[in-house]
Amino acid sequence: MQLVSGPLASADFALPETTLHVDRHTLAKRRWRGVATDGMEFGFELEAPLKPGETVFQSATARYVIAQIPEAVIAVSLDVAPSAAAGIGWAIGNLHLELSAEASRLIAADEPAVRQLLDRLKVNYKPTTAVFRPGRFVRGSQATHDLGPSHQH
Repeated sequence: MQLVSGPLASADFALPETTLHVDRHTLAKRRWRGVATDGMEFGFELEAPLKPGETVFQSATARYVIAQIPEAVIAVSLDVAPSAAAGIGWAIGNLHLELSAEASRLIAADEPAVRQLLDRLKVNYKPTTAVFRPGRFVRGSQATHDLGPSHQH
């Protein structure tokens, strides 16, 4: 088993990529175990949680990369007025539920409370699957900024 304390500072992107599929709850932890698609086992004792796409180990023949597993989410199209989008985001956050915003949609975990809220507000939504990264917000149509847990309202 390989012990990992953090992402590699410099990875060889010419090496073939081997993935470690991890759910978002595990990614938020600092201590956990995982198995790559080729069967290599890893133990993680991290100073900070890992992010999808980070290389955590490499051998002479492969580069091991974190891949977050898609999950059931609710997507709300942002084809509405900005004030309506802000109100929807506020309502979800007011329930202390996590939210992510992309350029064209808001995403929340597919939970009964989210469905009930959106039904009550008469907001159209679409159940789907996606990589859900709560607290991720788009500014304009360019840069993305991660807010910490205390800023996810």
